[in-house]
Amino acid sequence: MIHPHVLSQTEFVNGDDLTYPFQERGLQFGDGVYEVIRVYQGRYYLMTEHVNRLFRSAAAVKIKLPFEKGELFDKLDELLRINKVQGDAKVYLQATRGSAIRDHVFPDVEANFYAYVQDLPRPVDKLTNGVTAITQPDVRWQNCYIKSLNLLPNVLAKQEASEHGAFEAILHREGTVTECSSSNAYIVQNGRIFTHPETNNILHGCVRSRVKVLAEKLDVPLVEEAFSLDDLQTADEVFLSSSTAEIMPIIQIDGEKVNNGKPGKITVALQKSYEEDAQLLTKMSSALKPD
Repeated sequence: MIHPHVLSQTEFVNGDDLTYPFQERGLQFGDGVYEVIRVYQGRYYLMTEHVNRLFRSAAAVKIKLPFEKGELFDKLDELLRINKVQGDAKVYLQATRGSAIRDHVFPDVEANFYAYVQDLPRPVDKLTNGVTAITQPDVRWQNCYIKSLNLLPNVLAKQEASEHGAFEAILHREGTVTECSSSNAYIVQNGRIFTHPETNNILHGCVRSRVKVLAEKLDVPLVEEAFSLDDLQTADEVFLSSSTAEIMPIIQIDGEKVNNGKPGKITVALQKSYEEDAQLLTKMSSALKPD
């Protein structure tokens, strides 16, 4: 369910009453940035990290957001309060360069902004049993660290995965894995976690940053080093992370099992640590039994 009250650039409004002109930069150019923030039991998780990234993305594409950072924190808290959110959900935020006659040159107008809340239960079955993935060439632009609205390559890769009955598409540039269509990617090999370093070619995921902290707490080495498609085939474990998928085991890639085809011990340990970090009441730990 999408909750009725939406935050716009000027006020809180009913979602049904929020409209924008057809000459809107986000619609015509994908000229905007966005964020997705996880909510557990009516509380934000990693809110500061997401808001900071929104401001970094906006600065990178020269969009001036309609709120100062502190003001946005307050308004996002109000968004949950007026919608009486008590369960698990996500908040989607979007800012575009505004509404103006179509021209590639930046218009001198105010940015458009909205944020809304959508209920989102935890994907417990997938977290417990793992998911499948396919591999796809990474044909995106060179500035993937910006959380831009230009997601067509991601959408096409995710659709290809769906058409193959898979949860996610693992992207690669000439055999080097970057990330997934909507998440960051990891392998575990000989007790160490490997993930692509934070370059322009990947999104600097908020949960990814948290995985680094959780791994350190578990005394599991995490190496920010690119790995290959061949490494995927020989990995002891493979998992992904995102705000909506949390820490998700990948048990099969391109029709081939990852190791024994079950979530691995390190992935499961990270999942449990994630639950503790997010202070989750609806834990799935009792269901997590690594082979």
